Amino acid sequence: MAESEENPLDLNNASEIAAEINTELRSLRAMRRWSTVGIRKIMRRHARILEQASPEFILDIAREVIWGRFVLIMEHQATAKSIDEAKLEEFGRGMNSWGAVDTFACHLAGPLWLNRQVPDELFHRWAHSEDRWWRRAALASTVALNTRSQGGNGDVPRTLRVCRYLVGDHDDMVVKALSWALRALVVHDPDAVRRFLAEHDGVLAARVKREVNNKLETGLKNPRRGKQK
Repeated sequence: MAESEENPLDLNNASEIAAEINTELRSLRAMRRWSTVGIRKIMRRHARILEQASPEFILDIAREVIWGRFVLIMEHQATAKSIDEAKLEEFGRGMNSWGAVDTFACHLAGPLWLNRQVPDELFHRWAHSEDRWWRRAALASTVALNTRSQGGNGDVPRTLRVCRYLVGDHDDMVVKALSWALRALVVHDPDAVRRFLAEHDGVLAARVKREVNNKLETGLKNPRRGKQK
């Protein structure tokens, strides 16, 4: 940490801690060491230092952190356990880009859903939202259910239920997320994905059919480019 013995960081001041974290993150970017691993390392260290802090104190810090706020929340065990529907939606409010949505879904909403800390109905409600970003969040959150590195072992029912709600949504941001959700499930149950494609062939966007079929047949999203996501 950047604080010295002469100027120790005030561990009772959420804004000061958030400012310190933001300084470290900016330094990481300036040194061209910007990566998920680097961000996670910083957040884990601060979570350990603040292990005895209350969940609300950690959330106050997270509200002022410019990047990696969801990692900080999940790395602080007591805070992660304190997140309910209202707090989760607070941190998703105002999302207006695919990057913001996917960070929220993959690092906070999805893992909480995987652990059954928040109910399925919450994601169903997002899937019916008039806001394209919440609809994308519903789909992107299913990825955690099927990502082994996050503890996902494949959840066909929960994944495909959300996909069915949005199968006819041709908003580009939603279409891309639907493709992603289905491709993440391919690893666990390719036959279930094939049946889904066949069942909804008449309404699925061409992108979804192309990318998911590529994944089924070659293991890649775009075989010519070698991209797997």
